[in-house]
Amino acid sequence: MRRQNQLLQHTTSIYLNEQMCEYAKELAEHMPGDLKVCYFVNSGSEANDLALLMARLHTSNSDVICLRNGYHGMSPTTMGLTGLHTWKYPVSQGAGVHHAVTPNSYRGPHGHDATKYVEDVKDLIGTATPGQVAAFICESIQGVGGTVPLVPGYLAPVYSEVRRAGGVCIADEVQTGFGRTGSNFWGFESHGVVPDIVTLAKGAGNGFPLAVVVTTPQVAASLTQRLHFNTYGGNPVACAAGRAVLEVIEEEGLQQNCAAVGSHLLQRLHLLAEKHTIIGDVRGSGLMLGVELVTDRDTKIPAKAETAQVFERMKDLGVLLGKGGLHGNVFRIKPPMCFSMEDADYLCDTMDIALSEL
Repeated sequence: MRRQNQLLQHTTSIYLNEQMCEYAKELAEHMPGDLKVCYFVNSGSEANDLALLMARLHTSNSDVICLRNGYHGMSPTTMGLTGLHTWKYPVSQGAGVHHAVTPNSYRGPHGHDATKYVEDVKDLIGTATPGQVAAFICESIQGVGGTVPLVPGYLAPVYSEVRRAGGVCIADEVQTGFGRTGSNFWGFESHGVVPDIVTLAKGAGNGFPLAVVVTTPQVAASLTQRLHFNTYGGNPVACAAGRAVLEVIEEEGLQQNCAAVGSHLLQRLHLLAEKHTIIGDVRGSGLMLGVELVTDRDTKIPAKAETAQVFERMKDLGVLLGKGGLHGNVFRIKPPMCFSMEDADYLCDTMDIALSEL
């Protein structure tokens, strides 16, 4: 990055530069199937916005299926995709967008029954759309919504239903991508599917404003109807950062670290749940975990005040956690991928102290 910064700091995507081309090639090599075309933008919101434009142009359809409790950004378009009122300003949004029931095994109306959640998508397509859709978009694990994994056996049949209705499938990997879930490099791979479009951001640049839309040549061709470019997308320094991220993930075995440390951390959190009845659910994969606090395990009433108290106490003890979910009662544990076993133990010991003080 330092060398690139000294050589060339900025050019738009109108002009090819070596870093942009090399990063596109290296990133595409990590993708399955025919996901070989990369568009560079600056944020997850921008990436999802562009993905939706591509889907609508490619299919000549307008309606979009997404999930309740999902989060896809804060632009006027992506805010409409988001299924959490806490992130939706009271303005006109979401034209043609339809939210399906979240396949949430802990709070969903159908528990672990993937078939019933799939039926909801089929019903939504059949009743709320013209029978033809542009796209289905979802996160592999809902991040902002409280680290909610999709029920196993859900995504593949939903992809089939959407494609049967003329739509493309978009995987929002902004939070789950780059090996964070441990088992796979991309979250969608754990569901045995290959999307038509993948959106990436956040970890892509390790803090740099870098986001990517990866798609097939067939879908990408839809953008050739008009001129398209991005002033800062494909910035050579940002792309150098993206290349460095891929290199470090491989050289330092960070995906494997997420799997090993994440498994240990998950085990420790389950032990905490045995000790503290306020913990209603522990879930997630790799280093993308969630701990949901409830006042009663039977009624599952969100423990909002208690979560806030533990959150502040852990901060005072030196541990910063994320806090999410519709009710703000879920600890979102997404540490740096270099997180160690010792770090995981310290986190759990600190959480134990904070919970014991309630």
